[in-house]
Amino acid sequence: RSDVKMYFVKNNPKDCLCERHRIKIPTLGWVRLKEKGYIPASKDGYVIQSGAVSMKAGRYYVSVLVDIPAPEADGNFTDGIGIDLGLKDFAVVSNGTVYRNINKTARIRKLEKQLRRAQRKLSRKYENLKKGESTQRANICKQKLKVQKLHHRIENIRTDHINKVISEIVKTKPSHITIEDLNVSGMMKNRHLSKAAASQKFYEFRTKLKTKCAEYGIELRVADRWYPSSKTCHCCGCIKKDLKLSDRIYRCACGYIEDRDLNAALNLRDAETYEVA
Repeated sequence: RSDVKMYFVKNNPKDCLCERHRIKIPTLGWVRLKEKGYIPASKDGYVIQSGAVSMKAGRYYVSVLVDIPAPEADGNFTDGIGIDLGLKDFAVVSNGTVYRNINKTARIRKLEKQLRRAQRKLSRKYENLKKGESTQRANICKQKLKVQKLHHRIENIRTDHINKVISEIVKTKPSHITIEDLNVSGMMKNRHLSKAAASQKFYEFRTKLKTKCAEYGIELRVADRWYPSSKTCHCCGCIKKDLKLSDRIYRCACGYIEDRDLNAALNLRDAETYEVA
């Protein structure tokens, strides 16, 4: 029941076995699983090397290390794509696909409203305890658990959205994927954008995309953060230096008119200066 994880390793053949609905952990024995089918079964030839048991927001989780053969890349790749990450929409792909910002949905807004109320309620209990009023610590622990569960639920929704976006992008089998090296630490210093930038989880997206591209043999290119992807015209290559953040439609003197984020994604796709992640 502590915050420290309990680690376990495979010491003998009878340790660390897994079936469809349960897992055998050293010292604990057989433990039933709430979610079935995520851990490969031992009868299929998979061997669990090690694992850890942790508790988060009142729930217990087990994570294991299993040797699984990597999928073979068939080599039938399509053209490369560019991805422009933003705050208005989570991601705009050069092929025209737009992935919405999950934080603007009614589902997240409702949970954030519940979280604000729960946090205020918890804060009042702590203030009453400091004043010497009759507030039981057991009630404080119950309210703290409610706040933790709301935080955990919001985090799971955001992480699930990122995983689905990456999976859908990678399954198109592009020859390369180009993203921009965003200055996230600079965004966090802006008090008007810090909350929105943190909730988008750009770093987690880049880390998981890198792992998925390595798994499927796709080249991940990272353009420099000073690369003018939004200010450059995809048609004639002219750079519009006076482009404002409020200008959502890119209009060039050559007659080219396109959505700002899609124009940036097209420029990232065709970028010639980049680093391979």
